[in-house]
Amino acid sequence: MSAKRDNFIRLAEGRVTRAIDSIRVIGNLSNTSNYEYTEEDSKRIIDALQSELTALKLQFKPKATSKKGFKLK
Repeated sequence: MSAKRDNFIRLAEGRVTRAIDSIRVIGNLSNTSNYEYTEEDSKRIIDALQSELTALKLQFKPKATSKKGFKLK
């Protein structure tokens, strides 16, 4: 494998694992025995996470290229 591929795999595994762990810890906030929150609070947390996930998906989406070219006329 190439050095770029090796670096990607090494970094992705660590970063994704940490992100999953962080999301699970955020989920612990739903424990009403320990915390008090509103539905609006939970919605804002979920919306923020969803927004970042959507942005991440766009970053990994292949860039569209036009095969038609460009013409002014």
